[in-house]
Amino acid sequence: MPYEPDEAAWAALLSACNKHGDIQLGVHVADKLLKLKPQVSSTYILLSNTYAIAGKWDSVANARKLMDEMEIKKQPGYSWIEVGRESCLFQAGVVPLHMRENILALLKELMEEMKKRGYVPDTSLVLHDLDEDEKELQLFMHSERLAVAFGLLKSASGMTIRVLKNLRVCGDCHTFMKLISSISGREIVVRDANRFHHFECGRCSCGDFW
Repeated sequence: MPYEPDEAAWAALLSACNKHGDIQLGVHVADKLLKLKPQVSSTYILLSNTYAIAGKWDSVANARKLMDEMEIKKQPGYSWIEVGRESCLFQAGVVPLHMRENILALLKELMEEMKKRGYVPDTSLVLHDLDEDEKELQLFMHSERLAVAFGLLKSASGMTIRVLKNLRVCGDCHTFMKLISSISGREIVVRDANRFHHFECGRCSCGDFW
């Protein structure tokens, strides 16, 4: 590189390695990040993700063991949305009881339409040794999807959906947001740990780079 890369540059490169399954380069980049920020949990998570995508579950366990030894805790993920005077905070797999039936029904309806348009869940992003159905269910219940469904149910037609997420949006949820913006005709704005994503008409302002 023509300049000394900072933490953000290395993190973006590591995410790209994960996206393209380049484990060898990913491990090298993670090593650079660990030297810059040895106490940051996201680096270890990205490293374990790199191994998981390659199916190297022993290496995943070693990365997580290293986190335990250094007493580094993974930050719980959440998505927050406010519509009018009503707000709600979602965690993966957790839906408020009074909204559960409506949110899950809407997500199933949207999922059916997405699959008609060629959507295939990217289960490689579920970094646990599970069967395919369980992996699809985990993706289905990600917090940002629950928040968007809440927004669609609670807001007026045509209103922009705005979601705040404390972690990076996963690749499959990014695809989900693009498709939902097209299906619903809504603009969806998601602020994740890296940047703002403005989804409109099936596209994102980030150009699929984040």
